[in-house]
Amino acid sequence: MPLPDKKPYRFILLFFLYLSQGIPFGFQATALPLMLRERNVSLAMIGMSTLLASPWMLKFFWAPLIDMKWNRSMGRRRTWIIPLQILLITAIVSASKTIDTGIYLLAANILIMNIAAATQDAAVDGLAVDILAENELGYGNSAQVVGYKSGMIISGGLLVWLSGYFGWSMQFKVMAIIAAIPLLLIFFYNEKETEAVHCKERLKLAEVFHILVCSFQKKSARYFLLFILLYKSGEVMIDIMFKPFVIDSGFPASSTGLWIGTYGMAASICGSLAGGVLSSRKKPLIGLFYAAVFRLIPLMCITVISFIKPQAYHIITISLLEHFFGGMLTTAVFAFMMFNVDRIIGATHYTLFASIEVIGKAPGAALSGVVAQKFGYSACFITGTVISALVILLLPLYKWSLEEKV
Repeated sequence: MPLPDKKPYRFILLFFLYLSQGIPFGFQATALPLMLRERNVSLAMIGMSTLLASPWMLKFFWAPLIDMKWNRSMGRRRTWIIPLQILLITAIVSASKTIDTGIYLLAANILIMNIAAATQDAAVDGLAVDILAENELGYGNSAQVVGYKSGMIISGGLLVWLSGYFGWSMQFKVMAIIAAIPLLLIFFYNEKETEAVHCKERLKLAEVFHILVCSFQKKSARYFLLFILLYKSGEVMIDIMFKPFVIDSGFPASSTGLWIGTYGMAASICGSLAGGVLSSRKKPLIGLFYAAVFRLIPLMCITVISFIKPQAYHIITISLLEHFFGGMLTTAVFAFMMFNVDRIIGATHYTLFASIEVIGKAPGAALSGVVAQKFGYSACFITGTVISALVILLLPLYKWSLEEKV
């Protein structure tokens, strides 16, 4: 019997759904290269294995299907989420049985895991858009970001460590058990009330793209899209070069990994929670503005210490601040993205925003090393900070464009 759509239940549901999506991505990013190298797989093959995560970059091309096709008796989003979660669990269990039988069978299972998780991500984003009110967007996106990061920590950190005691096969079995939790939660979730409000009829592909194109014709959409494309550019430039800066400052890699990878991730999760509270208690735009301004604090601090010989407490403190405010900004941006979504095509619209957000990180990442090598770390950090500050100016332009329409 489906349970009523109560607020605590919906946040718990979203948390575990996003957690299960973070599991295959965390495994892909961290655990898989380690496991392959243990089996003497060539570095070239390990590099090629990153292509197994390509569904995460390509999911927009099939996201419209999620908005178009569904079974009325199951619910608009449950139609996709339930079978995809079953497929994910099946692929994880199958992977546990192919570890020692062949690298290609294992790769096929990991690819299926990523296809299932990436597609389910679009469906869950659509579900979140459907069920969250404006004052709940921050809390809902905290569940999203914290859940996803927790999944990555579990599969890419904790279970990798435990695999040294129990073997890689056990890691997959634990991952499958964790992925079964949201399957039970979504099975008992009542979605029918929300779907009736947002979309009563199935859509055609032309209708999906018509709504999408119309949304982009608004003047405010231009500032919004430009913001989500650029807001990470400066931050990425600094984040990527901060790690080699710490090493070149005389600190060992082991300490750097602990300060940034462990302490930093914990601070990032706390920041994500804070960003959710900020975006829900304030308007999404106001919460985003505050988070973007606060994010400048650690970026300026990194720039300052690049002119001196930093001590350990400098690195630890700044790393904690960087991850905390970075996590806050990420949650605020995701809440703002969801606020700008047309709920009729929530899965397609939000997936497109997420793809633009990912694409926007590439230029800063590519240029960071070039700038640091040619002009020094300080020049790279100054450039990143200035870019991050200038991008904030797009938010008042977005607000004014909305007011012009009134």
